[in-house]
Amino acid sequence: MKLDTKAISLSAMAVGGILYIACALAVLIAPAGTLSFFNYLFHGIDLTSIAKTSITIAQFVIGLIITLVGSYIIGWLFTAIYNKIAK
Repeated sequence: MKLDTKAISLSAMAVGGILYIACALAVLIAPAGTLSFFNYLFHGIDLTSIAKTSITIAQFVIGLIITLVGSYIIGWLFTAIYNKIAK
């Protein structure tokens, strides 16, 4: 079964964008709780020492663009590799 590269790439991009926006909102609404949550995920790395207290609109937009492009590329690579292996 061949996967649709464009559909999966766009889906991955949408998921990446949604997660990025959700994370930004979590930091905006509950910065300490969000930071504590991510400290658990990063195996003992203390993120409080490197965390910023605020983010500008420009930083948010640039980060969103990077996330969208990166997610699209990951979706494309996943599909390309899957289709190659599944032949």
